[in-house]
Amino acid sequence: MMTPELESARLLLRPLQLADAAYTQILFPHWEIVQFLNQQVPWPYPVDGAHSYYKNFALPAVERGDEWHWSLFLKSDPEQFIGSIGLFKGEENNRGFWIGLPWQRRGFASEASVIVTDFWFDVLKFERLRIPKAIANTGSRRISEIQNMRVVVRQEREFVSGRLPAEIWEITADEWHALRHRI
Repeated sequence: MMTPELESARLLLRPLQLADAAYTQILFPHWEIVQFLNQQVPWPYPVDGAHSYYKNFALPAVERGDEWHWSLFLKSDPEQFIGSIGLFKGEENNRGFWIGLPWQRRGFASEASVIVTDFWFDVLKFERLRIPKAIANTGSRRISEIQNMRVVVRQEREFVSGRLPAEIWEITADEWHALRHRI
């Protein structure tokens, strides 16, 4: 299934395009954004990092049907790119996002996460969603708490900032649907 356009109360979630790499290259390479991401993210971030990632990894994975990626734009300013969110097939890492520094702590990541999690369960019909994260990543952990996810694994993982204590958070389709009826 191709990645559809989605929307929330304040966001337009547009399928990732190679042209979005230029926006990403400006907003993404900040330590506050990358420090708790998977160690595969190169740091310092190369000048062609976003273009290379989109062209060689993200877009081919979308074509294969293994991943779904969206660029996030404000409904109030539809040309304002603010970040990205994606869903991934696999056992331990099914959702990831980043938000540009000027738009952090405004609930945009939570809002986008709800919409793509609905897509994961309601359209793609997966039975569970798992998300690894560094314990020190309190903002991301808070989103999982609000979404009624639970920790199922504690371990150490490699992040851009080094080896850190981490958790894998999980929610099932049934749990998500019960939660969505309450909110």
